[in-house]
Amino acid sequence: MTIDRVVMAFAGTMVLASLALSQLHDPRWLWLAAFVGANLFQAAFTGFCPLAIVLKRLGVQPGQAFA
Repeated sequence: MTIDRVVMAFAGTMVLASLALSQLHDPRWLWLAAFVGANLFQAAFTGFCPLAIVLKRLGVQPGQAFA
C-alpha cells in the first residue's frame, strides 16, 4: 500500500470509530471526526500530513499526494 492509501484508510477508520463511540458512549467523540476532517482539509491545500511523515520514515512507499 502507498502512503496515500494508508492515510485514507486510517482517516476513514478514525471517522467510523468516532461515530460509533459517539453513539455508544459520549457525543463528544464527534470532536475526533471533526479533527480528522479538518486535518484532511488542510492537507489538501498544504500537503502537510503528520501521518504521512511518520509513514515515510517507516519506509512506506509514497504515492501521488504525499511524495
